[in-house]
Amino acid sequence: MSRESLPKDRPLRDATRLIHEGEARSGFGEMSEAMYLTSGFAYDTMDAAEARFDGRDPGFIYSRFSNPTVATFERRMIALEGAEAGRATASGMAAVTAAMLCQLNAGDHVVAAKALFGSCRYVVEDLCPRFGISSTLVDGADLDQWRAAIRPETKVLFIETPTNPTLQVYDIEAIAEIAHANGARLVVDNVFATPVLQKPLKFGADVVVYSATKHIDGQGRVLGGVVLGSEKFVMDHLHNFLRQTGPAMSPFNAWVLAKGLETLTLRVEKAQSSAAAVADFFATHPKVKQLTYCGRADHPQAALVKKQMAGGGTLVAFTLDGAKPEAFRFGDALGVVKISNNLGDAKSILTHPATTTHQRLGPDARAELGITDAMLRLSIGLEHVDDLLEDVEHALKAV
Repeated sequence: MSRESLPKDRPLRDATRLIHEGEARSGFGEMSEAMYLTSGFAYDTMDAAEARFDGRDPGFIYSRFSNPTVATFERRMIALEGAEAGRATASGMAAVTAAMLCQLNAGDHVVAAKALFGSCRYVVEDLCPRFGISSTLVDGADLDQWRAAIRPETKVLFIETPTNPTLQVYDIEAIAEIAHANGARLVVDNVFATPVLQKPLKFGADVVVYSATKHIDGQGRVLGGVVLGSEKFVMDHLHNFLRQTGPAMSPFNAWVLAKGLETLTLRVEKAQSSAAAVADFFATHPKVKQLTYCGRADHPQAALVKKQMAGGGTLVAFTLDGAKPEAFRFGDALGVVKISNNLGDAKSILTHPATTTHQRLGPDARAELGITDAMLRLSIGLEHVDDLLEDVEHALKAV
């Protein structure tokens, strides 16, 4: 069954497309997609090589440019996201950096939400200004701040929603309208929601980026990223930028990620169900000072969550009654949940953002975002929910 033989007379659901989209079987008719571990490609004649390079023949040239296995992963992500085009990258941060810099020049201006992953804030606050691209950070939930920050030279607005690690949710549609009214594009980092639960392009976003390292792989094996948007954006801005700067995804990683996509919906649904149960447990525990979960009615933006997300997701943020010692004692007392800075894994993971993912921001910037020393981020995996509940209950006794 080739990609061309998928039914054309009816729409297919995400779970089905994630298994069959992008199939390109060799003459052997293999069921599992082939892995093309090759840096280059051979041509039958000198004329064929010339045609490949001048664009008359659209085949593969070099795996830094494109590769059959990487193309399979890209086509599955394009189908899942509902995008026109997309390109894979070596990591999530490569995707973010490329999505921003490919469309910016010296003299341009970026507006971004303050609540960003530490490395994303580095790109906006530190990297862009080195090339003459100025930036302004705003409270992502305050639409008036977005409007006030816009300048004639503003070209990009950038958000992640839900945010890392506080799980704030921003109005994609409203921020996209602000961007478009001023001739700018909206770039959305959708890694926490996953494409299963949120599709930013449907709400007006121009570009969507992912760290495929997270839920898309889902088992902590490989790095990867992807940028998705319109065919025009990809061809006018992204394609040549990636081709010349070289943050290429390896074929092996692409194969792993394509196989990960086949079970993405199942894994997200299972982890989400357990996350909701863990969040409910935390919400009534006397040692938990604050609890944020996108699937609960007490989430600060619950109405917005319902509008643009299909579920609460796999992440839980909570603040203990105490400070750093209490947070560390909780983490050290866990037995099933692992301590790491990753997320979206089959294994449940606890992160202390103030000393890991967001430590470079400094105490004042963290305080402004609500990232305290007693705050923890819990990424729920695929363990039995009762084992997770028993594990966190045991750890709370150590606080």
